Amino acid sequence: MMLRDLPLSGVVVVELSDSASAPFAGKILAELGAEVWKVERPTGDSARGWGPSTWKGSGAAFHALNGGKRCVSLDIKDRDQLATLHRLIAERADVFIHNLRPGTSAKYGLDADSLRVTKPELVHCEIGAFGHVGPLRNYPGYDPLMQAFSGIMSITGEDGQPPVRAGVSIIDFGSAMWAVIGILSALYRRQAKHSGATVSGSLLETAIAWMSVGIANYNADGHPGGRHGSGAVFIVPHRAYSTADGDLIVSCANDSLFAMLCEALEHPEWAADERFATNQARLRNRAEIDRLIGNQLSQQPSVHWQELLQEHGIPVAPVQTVADVVAHEQTRELDIIGKTEEDGLGLVGLPLSFDGKRPPPLHAARDIGADNDQLDAALKTRS
Repeated sequence: MMLRDLPLSGVVVVELSDSASAPFAGKILAELGAEVWKVERPTGDSARGWGPSTWKGSGAAFHALNGGKRCVSLDIKDRDQLATLHRLIAERADVFIHNLRPGTSAKYGLDADSLRVTKPELVHCEIGAFGHVGPLRNYPGYDPLMQAFSGIMSITGEDGQPPVRAGVSIIDFGSAMWAVIGILSALYRRQAKHSGATVSGSLLETAIAWMSVGIANYNADGHPGGRHGSGAVFIVPHRAYSTADGDLIVSCANDSLFAMLCEALEHPEWAADERFATNQARLRNRAEIDRLIGNQLSQQPSVHWQELLQEHGIPVAPVQTVADVVAHEQTRELDIIGKTEEDGLGLVGLPLSFDGKRPPPLHAARDIGADNDQLDAALKTRS
């Protein structure tokens, strides 16, 4: 698949961003074929200093979030450089996306109201922290704050243990995905109405959205959910069990699958036991059925149970390390981790295919201001 064949080929995005949420949104748009201009301050995006792993002088995390973009450096506190950014948006951008601290965009005339006065067709997207309204709208925030504030951490981890956050930045990445959904919707509407849109999202709104089931359960009967480790509040069995040599996730989302599991484990009587016959009954007797299943699985290694349960059509997966995932044949066959000849860093690509083909790997992120000369040329051609 050639870059010009990608869905967003011809769309220009200007991304004024730092850290994770807006940069990841820009990366998704770049992978979909958009021409993305990442604008960072002269000292660089904070993620360039993230560790522990580095690549070509910047944190490996920075490359994961910023591959495929043109990187330019502008100091928006400098009047002339701010004017250059305004020109870039006015002359080139279909989309402007940022995650500036609250109040900053208006201070520099980069808010939606200001920019869309002179360019009504612009799609302006802001990813905030607590949202654009409410008493906390002007407070900054990061992923772990929102996992805490939204209640996610109250249902994550082991019962009776301190709260923990998810091991990946699910709120940052989720906010980026919602931003892209909003941007694509606005671009689609623009084709018919010939006007842009103001797309607003935030880390907190994303976190609350991820709590949709928990909030519905709470509103139904006041049950807060609780912590169930690798398990889930609404399904049993649906968790990791220790085998003779590792850990295995077993998931039976309905009573038929549970009956099949019982057959595979040579205990069909469990499915007929009134304590376990239905999911609601298993929820009430979670500790006991988990104990019974766990005792059985502990007698053989993971590969034995994985092969046996897969033969019976039961969803099962080993708990793998990152090294395991990278090396696994399934990952290799998906070809989702790609390397470019110029960079050599293996980066995860777009988790989508078009007509059976995944978009090609993007180059790793460039140095600070590496494309400033291209910026000058792009503006000169339109002056």
